[in-house]
Amino acid sequence: MTLLFLALGLVLLVAGGELLVRGAVQLAQKFRISPLLIGLTLVGFGTSTPELVTSLQAAFSGSPGIAVGNVVGSNIANILLILGITALIFPVVVARDTFQRDGIVLALATAMCLGAVLYGHLTPVLGAVFVASLAGYIYFAFRQERQSNAAADAASGVVTEVPKQSAGLIALDVFFVVAGLALTILGARFLVSSAIDIARDFNVSETIIGLTIVAVGTSLPELVTSVMAALRKHSDIAFGNIVGSNIYNILGILGVTAIIKPIDMPPQIASLDIWVMIAATALLFLTATSRWRIGRVEGGVMLAAYVGYSVWLGINSAA
Repeated sequence: MTLLFLALGLVLLVAGGELLVRGAVQLAQKFRISPLLIGLTLVGFGTSTPELVTSLQAAFSGSPGIAVGNVVGSNIANILLILGITALIFPVVVARDTFQRDGIVLALATAMCLGAVLYGHLTPVLGAVFVASLAGYIYFAFRQERQSNAAADAASGVVTEVPKQSAGLIALDVFFVVAGLALTILGARFLVSSAIDIARDFNVSETIIGLTIVAVGTSLPELVTSVMAALRKHSDIAFGNIVGSNIYNILGILGVTAIIKPIDMPPQIASLDIWVMIAATALLFLTATSRWRIGRVEGGVMLAAYVGYSVWLGINSAA
């Protein structure tokens, strides 16, 4: 039955990822929102929902190793594993202007996460600061996008509006997005629960489970969505999905979880894994800004780094 749930979860993830990308691209075109912003918000935040549910469940179950390891491990996997695989499939083009904005937010969120880990506790007050920062970022991103569209209309002398006759198609695109999210979340849940059962049978620690199996399992929606976007040559959505998910994982998931249930940071996270997350984020900045394009070579380096990190965790857990 466990293997059956694993297979079912994979099928649901693939189907959900296809619907999610299809609906997101169409909505971006209809509302004159850039695919990158759609990836940063709707797709990026939506595909992070499994991480939110998992971290909340872990916090209430008294498993901070899974709650924090899930977020840190997911951010590592998003960059090294998912972006690496995506770049291997189709080179990712990075929009300079938008990444200069969103990259700063990602760097600040990563620094805030480091501060919380080194402090040792994430209190409800700090959680509220995280969530407020996320809300401010979303507001600023949409406001800047709206101003950019208005400036473009003023320069061309033409005001473009969403055609009223497309309301039915818009509703269909929204349905695709919602259905895609529902399928990816359900598929991730099947995969994660099955993987945890298998791991616990082998007496693996909760923090290791959170950093690896749970982190990768809850990141599968991002993986499937990014791969589908790459295959459809929408690399801007794939890149925005990764950046948006990492921002949301830190500010949204850790923030909401801490507001509801304060978190004690596991020592292993502070000694190793938070630094791996910082190194992965630095690698993202280096590869994204060097040529404003993440090619197959860079993708291969990221993937190799993730394999090395996973092997290191496996050796330590066995020891």
